[in-house]
Amino acid sequence: MTSLFGTGISARQEPLVGADLQVSVAGEPRRYVDLDAAATTSPSEAVVRAVQDFLPWYSSVHRGAGAKSQYSSARYEQARETLVRFVGADPATHVALFPRNTTEGLNQIAFRLGLTRDDVVVTTAVEHHANLLPWQRHAQVRIVDVDRSGTYDVAAVVAALDERPTPRVLAVSGASNVTGWLPDLAGIAAAARQRGVLVVVDGAQLVPHRPVDMTALGIDVLVWSGHKMFAPFGASGLVVDRRLLAEGEPFLVGGGAVKAVSHDEVIWADTPDRDDAGTPNVVGAVALAAAAEELLSAGARRRLHEEALVRALDDELATVPGLRRLGPVSGDRLPVATFVLDGMHHADVAERLAREHGIGVRSGCFCAHPYLGRLLGLGPDEVARFHDDARSGRTDRVPGAVRVSCSSATPLEDVATLGAALHTLTAPVRDAVATRPPSPAGQGR
Repeated sequence: MTSLFGTGISARQEPLVGADLQVSVAGEPRRYVDLDAAATTSPSEAVVRAVQDFLPWYSSVHRGAGAKSQYSSARYEQARETLVRFVGADPATHVALFPRNTTEGLNQIAFRLGLTRDDVVVTTAVEHHANLLPWQRHAQVRIVDVDRSGTYDVAAVVAALDERPTPRVLAVSGASNVTGWLPDLAGIAAAARQRGVLVVVDGAQLVPHRPVDMTALGIDVLVWSGHKMFAPFGASGLVVDRRLLAEGEPFLVGGGAVKAVSHDEVIWADTPDRDDAGTPNVVGAVALAAAAEELLSAGARRRLHEEALVRALDDELATVPGLRRLGPVSGDRLPVATFVLDGMHHADVAERLAREHGIGVRSGCFCAHPYLGRLLGLGPDEVARFHDDARSGRTDRVPGAVRVSCSSATPLEDVATLGAALHTLTAPVRDAVATRPPSPAGQGR
């Protein structure tokens, strides 16, 4: 066990597979610095071990009488129970499903709620496309906008909830994938429940970083991704009040989702089987449950480490000349930072960090075009030009930024490595400014 930054607290999370991966930088091997955890994470060694232990027993679930099938079925159902417990849901009312990712889970619940074009879903300008497009497809969307810092408060949500017609659903992200900002989820959910509005939370960024208690918070539906939580084996979590799935056709239809079928009639199975058509990803479910158990065992240790990572990011990035942070830089946040560098295209920054320093980050719009447009201060004409460029296939003028994101397994020294690399990248710009002759009088700056 390694000690966390001199606190004497040991991290119980095991190392990630590939933590010592070497890449070539200028022809020399260098340890890869992975600062793209908001996109995906490597599996932990504990998760891989759980998968390896299970694989000899892998078999078809719910349909076989053999020992392997019985064991696989038991592990699959055990994984459901683990996920419900992991996010503080009530086993008497809630059930876990295993979509491939958060996007599929949100599409699934948007379909299963039986929304119509007369229904209203309240969501926010902060959202990832996965928590925007499914609702736009099935209902009217009412947007809670953000202020200049890229945040909103409970009062703004209440105002949207109180508009007419009354919304059926409030769909919000538990944490921003762009800035790491954490909205007041408890206050938001309480306001929605007081008005009889269903609360759906995109937990893709929240769940891997913070403990979630659905019952205490008043969340009806929570969706998150296994691949962002050290379990990239193709299964994610959708924990939902089973009463919401009791009626209607499932998102996917096929074997296992039915009680009886003829050419004229289908009798659907009960929840959760109704929403589990086809051969499920049992291996992925086992991996996801193992990751949940590992994070539960880590407890507050991961929170302490991530708070240190936030401080380290703030300190390092504040010293880089010409770097402008996007979004809030104070308050409770995840270890995520998005920025632009003066005089450098965001894609060039990411490419040079990878090529010259062996550091992996993300650049672009992070599947959150409306939010990033607000953070960059884009006006309507600039947004329209962005769309025109997209239609014509031009990418050289696409707006964007650079995002660095850490997990609870990220070493603190990786943030220092990033800071040093950014200073190297910006040195030529600083030198050019320092050596530039003064402008002639009367000709401006």
